[in-house]
Amino acid sequence: MAAQVAPGERGATRIADRVVAKIAARAAREAVESVPADGAPPHATVSVLAPPHDSARAGRTPFGTARVRVSLELDYPCDIGRQCGAVRQQVTERVEALAAMDVPEVVVQVERLHSARVRVAAQGRTR
Repeated sequence: MAAQVAPGERGATRIADRVVAKIAARAAREAVESVPADGAPPHATVSVLAPPHDSARAGRTPFGTARVRVSLELDYPCDIGRQCGAVRQQVTERVEALAAMDVPEVVVQVERLHSARVRVAAQGRTR
């Protein structure tokens, strides 16, 4: 029979930053109404802070805290504020649910707006 390992000597599960970034990017894609035809899909970068050793006993999230930054390209015209709010909410919910992490901050950065009017003009259909 295997010997019991003391709780203080056991290993810990750590979720890698890139895993949380993939979850956040996927959640952002789910929240955005449409990705522009010539635009890049949402991209996320994450900073993960490990939880203190006694966090499980204190009732806090077991896998730490994630601060997320999401970069988007959006079609224009659109309600930019509403789309950014939807991305913030979806990323927070999905990271908390899938990674069991606290998400106190989601920064949404709009990298580029793609104008439908410019796209039509480039195709030669101007009025």
